[in-house]
This record gives sequence, structure tokens and C-alpha cells, in this order.
Amino acid sequence: MLSIFYVEDEPFLAKIVKETLETNGYKVTLVSDGGAAEEIYSSDTFHVCILDIMLPNKSGYEIAKSIRKRDATIPILFLTAKDQTSDLLKGFEVGGNDYIRKPFSMEELMVRIQNLVKMVELQPTDMSSGEIYIGKQFSFYPSRLSLDHNGVSKTLSHRESQILQLMCANINQVTERKDILIGVWGDDSFYNSRNLDVYITKLRGYFKADPKIKITTLKGVGYQFVVSE
Repeated sequence: MLSIFYVEDEPFLAKIVKETLETNGYKVTLVSDGGAAEEIYSSDTFHVCILDIMLPNKSGYEIAKSIRKRDATIPILFLTAKDQTSDLLKGFEVGGNDYIRKPFSMEELMVRIQNLVKMVELQPTDMSSGEIYIGKQFSFYPSRLSLDHNGVSKTLSHRESQILQLMCANINQVTERKDILIGVWGDDSFYNSRNLDVYITKLRGYFKADPKIKITTLKGVGYQFVVSE
């Protein structure tokens, strides 16, 4: 049974969401106080996090940031009444995978949760921790979001790490664009597709120091992460 960590301080909404999710076969741990969230999260194992942003004592952003330090892979879905782009970008920056604006339908929430579960299934399970060698100069540590080049460490964003992890599972093979979009963002919308272009450009820049490592675009298909001997 999939276990959901749900932080929400609106009693009526929390009751509806919790009961609906439990009816659909999920185990739900509901927390109403942001200040208590981190302790409760650390006391159990969860598969998906649903976090309201505006909470008493500690915001959803702060909770997500703390969770990311413990777990680099668990999907995080933000619930927000905000519609400013800067607020949404902040959510992604602290490690969120998706968001849904209030008010929302339970049907939409269920679809987004299912997409997040699929995202986890697409992640290469044997690379969640430890060191991944990329060529002779780079080492990638997914669990700590770190890319090391000849002893110099660079901290990656959560999304950069997710994308690179998927590509590392298919070195010298094709990683389909749609698989990355579904695996990292949960859907392949035009907006997310443009975001992916930005992240691919950033990753290419990180590997410029080694000409034997290239991320090649295969138009209409995806990318090939080429690592030559």
C-alpha cells in the first residue's frame, strides 16, 4: 500500500482529501501543523508528499527543503493558493516535483499523484545512492545531488540530478524526451518541455571540460548521453 505524507491546515479540505485518498487505497498520514511535520515525517516511510505552502509555524517550502536533505527521490506535490510564477519556481527550487492550485478537483489530484508514482517507477533503482563514474573525470552522487570533476564538487539542483540519473541509466543509448518529462515533471506539457531544454543546456555546460562526454539531441526522439573511452 502506498503511503502519503499530507500536510494541510484547512480542516474541511484535509478531511475530504484524506478520505478520498484512503477510499482509493492509499494510506494517509495527515499533519496540520508545519512545525510538527519534520518529526512526523522522520518517524515513518512514505512514497509521496503532499504539502500545502501556507502553514502555521513552518511553510511547505521549509518542510520540502528539509525532506530533500533526507530523501532526494521522494515525489513532492505542492498545494497552493498562489498564482505568481516566482512562488511556483521557488517550490521547484526547494525540490518540488509538481504543484496544484486551489481550488482543485479530486480527479485532478488523483491523476497528479498517479503521475508522481509513475515517476518513481521510472527512476533507476540501483543508482539511488553511491558513486556513478562518468568518463575518467566525473563522479556523480545522486543521493547528495553532487557532481565531482577532478575533486571539485558542484551541487546540482534536484531536477538536474533527476535528469542526469535517468541519462546515466542509458549511457550511449537513447533516453526518450517523453520519458524524462514524465519521470521528472509528471507530464509532457509544452511548458515543462521548455524547462527541460534549459536543464539540458546546463548539464552540457557542466561536462564541457571533457570533450569525450556529450549530450546529443535526437530531434523528435530525445537525447543520447555519449561517454567515449
